[in-house]
Amino acid sequence: MREYHTHSIPLDMEDIERDYDEPIVDACIAAKTSLIVRVGMLELGAGTGSFRVREMMNRIAYPMGVHVRADVNLTGIEAACTDGVSRITEVVDLPTTGVNTERIWLLEHFADWLSVNCGQPSTYHVMPVVSKELVDNLDDPDLYRAARRAVKEVLARDGEAAASMREAARQVARNRDAIEEKRMEASQVDTRTAVGLAAVGSHTEDRVRAGQADQFGQADQLGQADHANQTATQGFVGGLPAVSALDQKVPFEGEAGSPRDDMDGSGQGRASRSALSTSHEGAANPGPGLAGLNRGVTVREAHERLNLIEQRRPLYSPLFSALASAVACAAFVFLLGGGLYDMAGAFVGAGIGQWCRRMLLGRRINQFFATGVSVIVAALACVATIRLAGLADPEALRHDTAYIGAILFVIPGFPLVTGGLDIAKLDFPSGIQRITYAFSIILVATLGGWAVARLVMLNPQGFAPLDLNPWLQAGFRMVAAFCGVWGFSVLFNSPQRMALVAAVIGAITDTMRLEMQDFMGVPPEMGAFLGAFMAGLLATVWRSSVRHGFLAPDLGFPRISLTVPSIVIMVPGLYMYRAMFYLGQFNTLNALDWAFRAFMVIICLPIGLVTARVLTDRAWRYDV
Repeated sequence: MREYHTHSIPLDMEDIERDYDEPIVDACIAAKTSLIVRVGMLELGAGTGSFRVREMMNRIAYPMGVHVRADVNLTGIEAACTDGVSRITEVVDLPTTGVNTERIWLLEHFADWLSVNCGQPSTYHVMPVVSKELVDNLDDPDLYRAARRAVKEVLARDGEAAASMREAARQVARNRDAIEEKRMEASQVDTRTAVGLAAVGSHTEDRVRAGQADQFGQADQLGQADHANQTATQGFVGGLPAVSALDQKVPFEGEAGSPRDDMDGSGQGRASRSALSTSHEGAANPGPGLAGLNRGVTVREAHERLNLIEQRRPLYSPLFSALASAVACAAFVFLLGGGLYDMAGAFVGAGIGQWCRRMLLGRRINQFFATGVSVIVAALACVATIRLAGLADPEALRHDTAYIGAILFVIPGFPLVTGGLDIAKLDFPSGIQRITYAFSIILVATLGGWAVARLVMLNPQGFAPLDLNPWLQAGFRMVAAFCGVWGFSVLFNSPQRMALVAAVIGAITDTMRLEMQDFMGVPPEMGAFLGAFMAGLLATVWRSSVRHGFLAPDLGFPRISLTVPSIVIMVPGLYMYRAMFYLGQFNTLNALDWAFRAFMVIICLPIGLVTARVLTDRAWRYDV
């Protein structure tokens, strides 16, 4: 039975195989649908929200001339596709869900690569060479280095062309000044007689005409050189046109006709028609510099690229992932008010617990079982570390709250946030499913921590105050927030550059949130809202800076990969654990008190992101 139990329609169906080597735009509706739904399946399996899955499927379908209507939930997609002649429906169900921000990023580039190769304009980057190099080198171990090298080559080529054009313009200006000086000299010639005046005038006029012809001939040659430079600038780098900010105008976010940034869910965009003209009278006109790209990518080639994306191994080994978890949870404990002993216990416990979870999930163990086992192992390792430290310093035995920080690496920040974003887009079935899944993981984790506390007779009462200088504490908080967000980004399989950008955003926003709570008396709920709102704005500023050319084009990361890791550290894991701890003691009043505190903070996080997105993105500001 296992042979027939597949999660999607097999690719060896007769109608798909028949057009496997046909250009995508000429393939049958079944072959096109196999690509559209597979991209949606990979996007959904990477942990993103249903609104982004639908928008990605529409971005893939548009160059093929296909209309898509899809219902997406936590682990399933039902999509109906039509090309105006035929109609087909395909259903996909996933065995599990997870988070993989690298896959989300690569699928954005794949959609751009497919669009350009089908003769449509780029919708993700002003420089399609970035997407081309990433997608064409997916099997290269130094994938990101190859993409950066290609971008540098294009920028260097654009810089040389621009310098040549500027020099040509200056030369033409000098020639015109010389001609004007000769005219002035001719007008000041002193003539004594009418005959002499005529002769001198004739001679001067001939000389000026000759000078004009000579100078304008030079200008004409320079103009031809300018044209050649412009043509070279629009030429190809490795078979792809080097489209730079010098040669095109791409509208930015918020402008009419802008390519909508789909980083945490916006609509399908179009590039500026002034840069890349597109004809909608049946066939696409790629415009200058893009005609060479329309080489008819086949269904087979597209699926081979998706194979490489799907089969990519995690960027980090279990040991490095364990180190990132240890750093993140130790930083989390400090931000909660813990000291050195608390951070040491959380560091050891979270590292061992994450390594255990990676090993279990790598063997496809049930996700809830793997979560429960890893939480118990992490809590026991943390308690053992504190007890061992207590042999040397009895003061360490008072830091029994540290084990709560050691289990925070299982916090399901992605489904919590994307569930709220789905609800904001009126996708209630998917949003409710994601939030239910997130609370199920939280329930298993807190039950595991509570079981350990009952087993070793712990009674956590919170962290002792550190009594640090306010300025010193603010500096430590910024460092801890940076390390914590970096660690969670690694757990989400973010490339290092993406993780560092998210860490900078998180360091700014989380420090701001905590300082406002301490010195301005801002409630934790309002602090969470303002922190998430600021994270959304900073991610938008980063994306806009890339689009304007202030930052390198290969740094255009999906916004969801920057915002979610930067606010996961704001999730009130301590509140949620205390609620479960008191519930286990049948202290219902305290349990409800902490549960509602946690609930209010949690719902304010996606609200802050949604507010930032509504203010900066037309696709979120209006219901269309």
